[in-house]
Amino acid sequence: MAIITRGCQAALAEGQITLQGKKGFCYFLATKSKKIKTRRFLILKRRIKIPLSKPNSIKNPNFLVTLYPNFYAMSYSIYCNSLTHYSRYKTRVVNIGDVPMGGDNPIRLQSMTTTDTMDTIATVEQSIRMIDAGCEYVRITAPSLKEAQNLENIKKELRKRGYNAPLVADIHFTPNAAELAARIVEKVRVNPGNYADKKKFESIEYTDTAYIAELDRIRERFTPLVKICKEYGTAMRIGTNHGSLSDRILSRYGDTPLGMVESALEFLRICEDHNYYNIVLSMKASNPQVMVQAYRLLILKMQELNMNYPLHLGVTEAGEGEDGRIKSAAGIGTLLEDGIGDTVRVSLTEDPEFEIPVAKALVDRYSKRAAQKAIPEVKRSVNVPATFELPYSPYDYQRRKSTEVNNIGKTNVPRVIADFSGKQNINPASFFAVGYNYSVPTDKWNLSDQACDYIFVGDNKVDFPIPGTLGLIYDAATWQQLKNKIRSYPLFTFSEYVKSENKSTEINFVKINIDDVMKGFSGMDLTHVVFVLETANEHGMAEQRRAFIELMDHNVDVPVIVKRDYKNISEEDFQLHASTDFGALLLDGFGDGIWIDQAGCASPKNVNSTAFGVLQATRTRISKTEYISCPSCGRTLFDLQETTAKIRQRTDHLKGVKIGIMGCIVNGPGEMADADYGYVGTGIGKITLYKGRDVVERNIQSEKAVDALIDLIKKHGDWMEKGV
Repeated sequence: MAIITRGCQAALAEGQITLQGKKGFCYFLATKSKKIKTRRFLILKRRIKIPLSKPNSIKNPNFLVTLYPNFYAMSYSIYCNSLTHYSRYKTRVVNIGDVPMGGDNPIRLQSMTTTDTMDTIATVEQSIRMIDAGCEYVRITAPSLKEAQNLENIKKELRKRGYNAPLVADIHFTPNAAELAARIVEKVRVNPGNYADKKKFESIEYTDTAYIAELDRIRERFTPLVKICKEYGTAMRIGTNHGSLSDRILSRYGDTPLGMVESALEFLRICEDHNYYNIVLSMKASNPQVMVQAYRLLILKMQELNMNYPLHLGVTEAGEGEDGRIKSAAGIGTLLEDGIGDTVRVSLTEDPEFEIPVAKALVDRYSKRAAQKAIPEVKRSVNVPATFELPYSPYDYQRRKSTEVNNIGKTNVPRVIADFSGKQNINPASFFAVGYNYSVPTDKWNLSDQACDYIFVGDNKVDFPIPGTLGLIYDAATWQQLKNKIRSYPLFTFSEYVKSENKSTEINFVKINIDDVMKGFSGMDLTHVVFVLETANEHGMAEQRRAFIELMDHNVDVPVIVKRDYKNISEEDFQLHASTDFGALLLDGFGDGIWIDQAGCASPKNVNSTAFGVLQATRTRISKTEYISCPSCGRTLFDLQETTAKIRQRTDHLKGVKIGIMGCIVNGPGEMADADYGYVGTGIGKITLYKGRDVVERNIQSEKAVDALIDLIKKHGDWMEKGV
């Protein structure tokens, strides 16, 4: 039997597992089912703590023991080819019409129509706009048999007009529609959470026997589609969504990335039992952290089971505009950085042809990435073959531990540093772009929820009173000449700091890079120091991640500000690149602040907005209302873009409140599982409101629904008037 070990020694003797590790680790136990294939395990719901001051034995030969750390160096199998050198993760080729995916094929771009599938011409014309924009697969919803049948007319009209892009039928709840569509289009997408299950939000404790009976029921329901796909050469995506996990999966695995993986594997095993392998997998969530962990765990599980299916990447219900782009880049970009992903769909609450340029910008960044400067390799484990010693878990978020220096590090939210060093003249009006508004009549500063924490002014002098919550950072030589050093701090190079005898007694910002980190800081007094970690590497995120690993390996707990430089790229590319570079580190718990230096990319206001947007998307610092808004499709029962704009206009001042705006019941209570309040289309002109997952009021007239949503927010105490 397989035993997964993380940071401890585990040996299987007759009738028992003996564990040797450090005190305070947390173990998860899983039992091996005799009726299921070897290496298939059922996770027990309980979690136990085992203090290991001495070897500990569990007397049960059918236990799988997985050890998770608390900031100790552990042995991990990794989910990509390398944590330091960029290369594509190799998957099998899946044929989808004339556009194959996986293997050495390019990362494919795709989107989904928003028209009524029964409107053939509208769907065809929108599909053409998508294809002309660069869309390689066109997904179309088929909520019932009649829509599935009309896919044939849509396909014929597209082919007649000279467009041969593969079509994908999107299926929820309706196996009969899937079975018909699979005979017509090149690919079908099924959601394992609702293909054979109705979601009732019931918590059921299944015995192993009852659970296996449920799997047999799914097998009976799903097998006909598998056989049809195999016969017709139709590809399939098994697409798990975090918000629509079945009650069965939730009861056994919880609302977790592991549950998402197991949801897909249940269906995948059925496919393989019928020797059907033309499959793509996806693990989508509106929370980028959950999404990234789920994909990583899926790859780990596939490696264990000798699988290599292509991966479709996406952050579901990312939203619109800046928020949707930042959230998508934080999730999708984090995986692309490690060479993960064979196709990308960016889900925006906008017309689908506008999704493709965003997806293309994310993907194109990696076309020449392999030519990077070398980064020191991560240490391989001596005790556990094919694993790496890491001081953090890529599969379970924990923020890196750091000391507190002023308001930076430890439990403080990540800080935002604005860069004004390139300005010719700094005056009170300059601060407006970064969240500070000086009122002349009252002689006071007004702060927004996205007011930066520090401003780097370089060699500039600031000769006016600054807001009481703001700190100024100067080049060290300039700072040393200041007469008034209140809320003013120096920025040293590493060598300057080592040599300087004149240092701040509060905060010393010290620039470092990977070379400084690898040399170490032994014997240095790092009290009152905050590192500013820089990189000039093309594969900069990986280099900075490697620096964090080294710091943690040597117990260097100095707070770290992550700094990145961008020059002469478009504003959209800047936003996507920054969201990827910072987002990938923040999602792994790295970074006590972010510092963006740019030239010729964006205005100071948009740079500041991007910085706070990345922190919001990674859930590391909340500064505004969050909208979990689906991208619309043919199932949508109201004008999603218009309604989202109306709700945003009324509620965008409610810091920390999450509002789900869903076009139909498919993207309803399950899909918005992460939201505080929900606005869901349930019929033509009808809206149902939710508080969390609970229905509060059904079938409200759409023209009254936004007011009803505001009343609901007020009722639960989350409302405040604008300007308060």
